[in-house]
Amino acid sequence: MARKKQPDKTDKNKTNILIVDDHPIVRQGLAEMVNHEDDLEVCGQAEDAHQAMQALKELKPDMAIVDISLKETSGMELIKDLNAQYPNLPVLALSMHDESLYAERALRAGAKGYIMKAEATEKVIMAIRKILSGGIYLSDKMSSKMMHKFVGGNAEINTSPVERLSDRELEVFQLIGKGFGTRQISERLFLSIKTIETYRAHLKEKLNLADAAELLQYAIQWVNSRNNV
Repeated sequence: MARKKQPDKTDKNKTNILIVDDHPIVRQGLAEMVNHEDDLEVCGQAEDAHQAMQALKELKPDMAIVDISLKETSGMELIKDLNAQYPNLPVLALSMHDESLYAERALRAGAKGYIMKAEATEKVIMAIRKILSGGIYLSDKMSSKMMHKFVGGNAEINTSPVERLSDRELEVFQLIGKGFGTRQISERLFLSIKTIETYRAHLKEKLNLADAAELLQYAIQWVNSRNNV
């Protein structure tokens, strides 16, 4: 649930940040980290997209930190919505997922940076400050990868078939790998069963898989491999 801090005389001199994450412990840890800085303050917290949009209207933060994996609407979709409705709001995407697959997607969605939850405290604060100053934050490794990708002009050569999926296709693929059926995926993503079946067909074609059984097996193996990274 979105929570608003009681205002005090110093709030107006601080940069207010909204945290969107569905794990209370993560939100608490981030809030303590940010509030430790003299010029930064967490003005509110939200655990899903609906609460985030409500908090934005009420609190008008200067920046948002958004986990790309939320309970219902994905954080990636939320970032796209924020970029459309609040184009001047800087967003830092936060995730436990590998940056090699998600960082570029987050930037395309409208985020100004991407950082993994495993990073040290000083890196998170560094990312926040860089974005607030108008920059883009990525790890050195990811920055180098993207530079070589675009400068070399060979964007597709060294990417896996999964990396070439659209954001929504990847989301459906992940849910299949986590054991969700078509009806469950449609309810979770608020899409029709027919639409999910279309995504499944696209996945089989793009991943060169013969049938639903191969898709399920591949998706499960992929999800398990990411969890073991």
